Amino acid sequence: MLIKLIIAGLFLAALVSLFAGLYFLLKDQEDSTRLLTSLKFRIAICVLLAIVIIFGFWTGQLSNQAPWGAIHR
Repeated sequence: MLIKLIIAGLFLAALVSLFAGLYFLLKDQEDSTRLLTSLKFRIAICVLLAIVIIFGFWTGQLSNQAPWGAIHR
């Protein structure tokens, strides 16, 4: 259950960073680096999110419960 909360938190942090980048794109001056910083932060969050999801499947804390997944078992 904790891993699902971590995944949800990272997803929300990525969304916040995405909208912050949009705000910086629309409102900042030409020589501001806040847009680039927001992009770097978002990439780091998404990489961490992918690592947490892979770890969750690897440890068995996450599983695939899709109906079409049972066809190939």
